[in-house]
Amino acid sequence: MPIITISRQMGSLGDEIAESLARKLDWELITRSHLIDRFFAEFADASQRHMLNESAKFYLTEVEGKGTYKDLLEQSLYDLAGIQSAILVGFGSQVIFADDARAIHVRVIAPERTRLNRIRKQFHVTEEEARSILSVADKKHKRFVSTVFGADLTDPAHYHITLNTGMLSEDECVTSLVALQQEHELRFRMRSENEESDTLDHMTELSVFRNPSEAEFARILDMYQIEWKYEPKTFPVEWDAEGNITLAFSPDFYLPKFDTYLELTTMSQRYVTEKNRKLKKVRELYPGINIRIVYKKDFISLIERFKSFGN
Repeated sequence: MPIITISRQMGSLGDEIAESLARKLDWELITRSHLIDRFFAEFADASQRHMLNESAKFYLTEVEGKGTYKDLLEQSLYDLAGIQSAILVGFGSQVIFADDARAIHVRVIAPERTRLNRIRKQFHVTEEEARSILSVADKKHKRFVSTVFGADLTDPAHYHITLNTGMLSEDECVTSLVALQQEHELRFRMRSENEESDTLDHMTELSVFRNPSEAEFARILDMYQIEWKYEPKTFPVEWDAEGNITLAFSPDFYLPKFDTYLELTTMSQRYVTEKNRKLKKVRELYPGINIRIVYKKDFISLIERFKSFGN
């Protein structure tokens, strides 16, 4: 089932956003305290549950015949995700579900000044006291994920989206996440349908080719029972000053058995020259990649062999 994980800085409104989002989607909201009471009551007494709430290292403690508390945590959440959608706040859930195609991982942040002002207002403390509260919270959040999962909580690569509540309101964040979840789920369903259609033979795939020569070449490969993939990868070869890709090379075919990419060239010399220029750049930028151009004369030879075979 779909899952949304939310990692948040203290004072970023992450908890408030999670609560509002849970109400909007009508999904269950699970925080660390809820999780400990729900999933560990059977395996941990009051003292052990206290340690689970206070110590990251305690999650690595072995539970007789059950693995570690970390193992129990992961399995419990996997079981939950198998039967219902949920919003998971904290406890490294973005790492646990890193490979789940239906999960969305969110990081909620805010500028330090904004967070300080919110903490001062919430706890009625001085700025220095608020700064200390934030420092402790940030260190503990980061230490938990690092200790239990060996990951960096602040690494943006863990998240689909980062929301800055110094610039976005709580309502804007919730509205954005609802839209993201709906689009993400739609794309997941479309990918699933496409994967099912991939089980059809290559003859049904021929309609995706850009020109008849590519379709003909695919038939030749099928005739010789050579496994192929059509345009499976694109190699960027030029970028502008801002880092935007301005030129890329997408070989027509990849032959997994031979770890080789093939680019068909049946057009004019002008296009052949351009393809050779791209190919040279690919070889310079991606050493070890096997790419060869199938020239017109080679392709015609293969076509003739195909026709002879059919007669």
